[in-house]
Amino acid sequence: MAVHRRSPLSGAHALVRALVLTAAATTVLGVATGGTAQAAPGSPDTPSGLKDVKAQVEQLYDEAEQASERYNGALDAQQRLQHQTGDLQQQVAVAQDELNQLRGDLATVAGAEYRGGGMARTAQLMLSADPEGYLSQARTLDQAAERQNETMHEMVTRQRRLDQRRAETSAKLAELDQTSRSLAESKQQIQQRLATAQKLLSSLGAGERARMAAQDAREAEQRATRGTDRLDLGTTPPASERGAAALAAAVRMIGSPYVYGSTGPRAFDCSGLMYWSWRQAGVTLPRTSQAQAYAGRQVGISDARPGDLVIFYRDMHHVGMYAGGGVIVHAPYPGAKVRYESVNAMPLAGVIRL
Repeated sequence: MAVHRRSPLSGAHALVRALVLTAAATTVLGVATGGTAQAAPGSPDTPSGLKDVKAQVEQLYDEAEQASERYNGALDAQQRLQHQTGDLQQQVAVAQDELNQLRGDLATVAGAEYRGGGMARTAQLMLSADPEGYLSQARTLDQAAERQNETMHEMVTRQRRLDQRRAETSAKLAELDQTSRSLAESKQQIQQRLATAQKLLSSLGAGERARMAAQDAREAEQRATRGTDRLDLGTTPPASERGAAALAAAVRMIGSPYVYGSTGPRAFDCSGLMYWSWRQAGVTLPRTSQAQAYAGRQVGISDARPGDLVIFYRDMHHVGMYAGGGVIVHAPYPGAKVRYESVNAMPLAGVIRL
């Protein structure tokens, strides 16, 4: 990958933190938020009122992203549990068939013994016209009895395994049920916060929204360019060829929209962009930012190299990719698009090298 140095800030003027498009709010997870726009308390026409709306919207987006990462984690767990439960249920069915077969074999032997009259073996030998033949048959019967005992032992062992598999299946089904409830709860939280944010934004007039968008665009560009009109990513090389490939993939997605729960190739959430970009480099990351924080070894921010993951906030609910020069590329929030951003724009939790 060619390392960018003092390259133009691609698309920074269009990346707006506070202005979420109605489509972004209503298409998330495929559920419309609905509701009629109504005026929010206070006067958004004043600078202080506009600032208050902006702060509330940013807080709502932050809470929605936290819920989104919980949703991503629950969805990943649900898919894993569904696979595990299916495997266990198949194992239970096979084990039950094998156990039924063993029981059938034992029943056949027991029926044959019953029809033999149950006469003591000594009496049978005394009455036999062919003692030598009888002794030969008795040895065969002893061998058959031994095999029968082995079969009974195997049946008991298989019954225990079957009971264990059934218990594991029940536990997995209970866990799956809990995960599904968590999934629904996180989804509802995302929708509620996006709907509230959209309602707040709709309370502003067109002029207020434009003013807030322009202010946010200026702030974003200043953070990434340090007040200049150009982006300097420095000359530090990536830590690996795969890191270079992942960064190149992420940079190609600059301008793509942020959509909760998306992993590309046309829309992303924060961890979804990392997941997709590293997949292009042949590496499969965990799905959530919290899990990605443990996908490699931690390094200091002063040692960060292009391609490293940069984790933000104490609960690690946001992630970006280091691009060099104190800049990351990330998917910020609804209404914004994948863009460059200063690594200092959010509270840093750690830098992860894969």
